[in-house]
Amino acid sequence: MLGASALLLLAACGTVPDDGAAGAAEAVPPGVLKINTSPEQNRIRAAKVEAIAAEVPAAIRAKGEFLIGTSTFEPPLSFVADDNVTPIGVEEDIASLVADVLGLKLRIEATSWENLFLAVRSGKYAAGFSNITVTEERKDIYDFATYRLDQLAWEVPKGSTITSIAKPADVAGLSVAVGSGTNQEKILLGWDKQNQAAGLKPVRIQYYKQAADTYLALRSGRIQAYFGPNPTSAYHAAVSGDTKIVGTYSGAGPTLQGLIAAMTQKGNGLAEPIADALNALIEDGTYGKVLARWGLSSEAVPESLVNPPGLPREQ
Repeated sequence: MLGASALLLLAACGTVPDDGAAGAAEAVPPGVLKINTSPEQNRIRAAKVEAIAAEVPAAIRAKGEFLIGTSTFEPPLSFVADDNVTPIGVEEDIASLVADVLGLKLRIEATSWENLFLAVRSGKYAAGFSNITVTEERKDIYDFATYRLDQLAWEVPKGSTITSIAKPADVAGLSVAVGSGTNQEKILLGWDKQNQAAGLKPVRIQYYKQAADTYLALRSGRIQAYFGPNPTSAYHAAVSGDTKIVGTYSGAGPTLQGLIAAMTQKGNGLAEPIADALNALIEDGTYGKVLARWGLSSEAVPESLVNPPGLPREQ
């Protein structure tokens, strides 16, 4: 049985260069997002598009099922409803829309991050919808159809005098929480290295295993900022009203916008119809409605791409 785990869950992230600058984010107004967390989601639905459905590989069409895996376990990405059983979240909603357009019955299976990749590679899952970042290394083994920007976020207390974190100098001397071993930790350490080389004050980096501990530290003033995945931070800021987002940063670093994608078995022909379905949903506005429902409009992509440039290979 699944439960909501710590906010500092990072499996979806890759590695990026150490330096770069952040961009400003349009935050959801704090404390106004109301989320239905009941098992009865009344999801936004879409109509089947025959021409796109015809692109689905014959074996999957014959089965009539769109079995997808997810493993994020964090709102608003993928988590369990109030019954502590039913998977809900933006990942499930987008997968549901894609299934509708493809004329397939959606079935969702929650699993571990490691098993998700194994199950997609073996063909057990038609696709993975789990905040998966496109990387050059993953493209060797899987195909991808993009559907969200891969963004990290700077979250501070609502009453903080910090209004923008956009470059390394903005965090000099601050006490910042970040997840150990994560993409954002790598970025933060890179920024701190630049700052110290420039004679600026070092960042005081703090680590917490539980989301509750991170936010308690923010409220109490023990830390001044948290650097984490944008979806979870934006959701927390919008639902709680206790914090605000003062900057975002591409998960792919300063020279490439990271992208989140549906992941399929390499060469099985499913990534293309998924991308076509997403593009139809983008064009008719249904896609935008789902992102708005979860407070993630700022992560919308203008089009779904198949196997675009991903995070660079590790040197």
